[in-house]
Amino acid sequence: MKNLFPRRAQTWWLSVVLIISSFALRAAETLDASRIQEIAAMLPAQPAGFAWPVSNRAAWQKLAANPAFATVVSDAAKTLVKPLPDQPDNLFLEFSQTGNRTHWQNVASQRRGRVAKFTLAEALENQGRFLPALEKTIVALCAENTWVMPAHDGSLKNFHGEEITPDLGATGLAAELAEADFVLGDKLSLATRQLIRSNIRRRVLEPFRAMIEGRQKEEFWIRTPMNWNAVCVGNTVFAALTLESSTEERAFYAAAGERCIRYFLSGFTPDGYCAEGIGYWNYGYGHFILLTEALRQATGGKIDLLNDDKAIAAALFCRRSEILPGIFPTISDCSPGSKPSAQLTAYVCGRLGLDAGSNQLVGAGGDLAMALMLASLDGNLPVARKLEKFNESPLRSFFPGGGVLLARTAANAEPPFAVALKGGHNNEPHNHNDVGSFSVVLGREMVICDPGGEVYTKRTFSAHRYDSKVLSSFGHAVPVIAGQLQKTGADARGVILETNFTAAADTFKLDYRSAYAVPSLQKLERTFVFQRGETPALEVRDEVKFSQPEQFETALVTWGKVNATGANTLEITDGDSTLRVTIDTQGREFQWRQEKIDEDVQSKRKPIRIGIELNAKISSGVISLRIAPVSK
Repeated sequence: MKNLFPRRAQTWWLSVVLIISSFALRAAETLDASRIQEIAAMLPAQPAGFAWPVSNRAAWQKLAANPAFATVVSDAAKTLVKPLPDQPDNLFLEFSQTGNRTHWQNVASQRRGRVAKFTLAEALENQGRFLPALEKTIVALCAENTWVMPAHDGSLKNFHGEEITPDLGATGLAAELAEADFVLGDKLSLATRQLIRSNIRRRVLEPFRAMIEGRQKEEFWIRTPMNWNAVCVGNTVFAALTLESSTEERAFYAAAGERCIRYFLSGFTPDGYCAEGIGYWNYGYGHFILLTEALRQATGGKIDLLNDDKAIAAALFCRRSEILPGIFPTISDCSPGSKPSAQLTAYVCGRLGLDAGSNQLVGAGGDLAMALMLASLDGNLPVARKLEKFNESPLRSFFPGGGVLLARTAANAEPPFAVALKGGHNNEPHNHNDVGSFSVVLGREMVICDPGGEVYTKRTFSAHRYDSKVLSSFGHAVPVIAGQLQKTGADARGVILETNFTAAADTFKLDYRSAYAVPSLQKLERTFVFQRGETPALEVRDEVKFSQPEQFETALVTWGKVNATGANTLEITDGDSTLRVTIDTQGREFQWRQEKIDEDVQSKRKPIRIGIELNAKISSGVISLRIAPVSK
């Protein structure tokens, strides 16, 4: 069972701006009553969730025969003999006292994960043995002070019952309980079913409706352009469509979801780039799919959010963001090794008429609603819009809106060699100060890396975020200018000056002077040249100019081992892959050093920063790194 509580998905300053802007927009934008009536006419008389009620034994027996569900009952039986983990108040309060969020989340994930485990096992086996434990779990969850996560209740107002402001955790639990109620129906006691409804309404549905109607201050996620919007809106609308008996009530939530979800899509660039990274694409776009299917199925196909240019571009990020087979960028707070869900990829490709390489829609892991949504679509996935292709060239994926280029050698080249080059800006969702950074992949290893995110604490989403050496530019392959790291903000950006893409080489040039608050800095341009052919290489050339002499240092980041092999050459080895780095400072003396980035990172190994610093200050100069595979 995956962790049910993905990390908070906004920088502190972005949330403030979004909250303020939401007040300005709210008065001018309300739900169209006629649209609510139109949707009401599309809806069935009775609410419904995904897949099938437990009484449909043929469907559940077919699912039980699927290998993906082979261990569900036995795994649930093992959990059945374990006591329900306690979640005392002091565990919730730990975040406000020490900043630790993982202790509560680990216990909460075990408690809430039982809903999916026991519901699936009971529906597959249909003998009643999982019902008592499931009902005990539901009673315990409904007795909690709040369903909001401690990391999202810094004021403790939810914990103390002073307000109800739904978040990722609350809306996610609402969706799980709603689906459990739909699947098991009257196998659950009447008291339990009433408890589910009263808690979902009080903790999620009623606050959401009050926000939409202007009777309660909007939470930032109502209009935020990233994963929180899709997750909270998707879960809430799904819960309403699954539980509410009133057609008009369900239509209200459907209309609100249809309107609010456009803010999520606005967070993708027109070319479909997801600044939050592939892990948050799984989470955010996965819940966009959940909302899409909830609305499509409830309206008999009359509302299909995927039949939209913006939604399609965002959908294809799961295919276009692959650097080499199975390897994806670790930009932003992405966990190293993250890749798109095979099930979500199969859904996207199936609905767009593309070859997914696998039809792996069915899987038992993760959220109950998501798993059953995908399982029920197996062999029944309608095409929203048929595309002829998803990528412009096998040699590269270019996201000009995000300022990101992925360049590769030819498919038959050995060993495979590729790069991820990043412009962008320093106020992106889950932002790292990383304008101009890059990663280099050789074979199966990201030898020069973006180290990804850190383990989240209270500091991560505070004014002290960039005290972290892995989130600041110190943890990325970018220069230190006059002793200064990169600054934060949307004005710190990489302006694309040149692109020249050919079969032999790709050139990508950035002006990223604005990323540094150094008054004397007059010019800072980084040119990447990715060469294919028999001797592939990446050249990274920085041209810098100051109004007075200043210090200049460039850097590389790796999880591997570093050795000097000459006066101006280093070799970096990770696994079976080795890169040679040739340093050209135009004859200027330099020194290099390596330093472990000692932060609590999400990778198994702590990254190593390689600093390459000129010994004397310069007024202008060109510093180049040539990075090439070492033949075995």
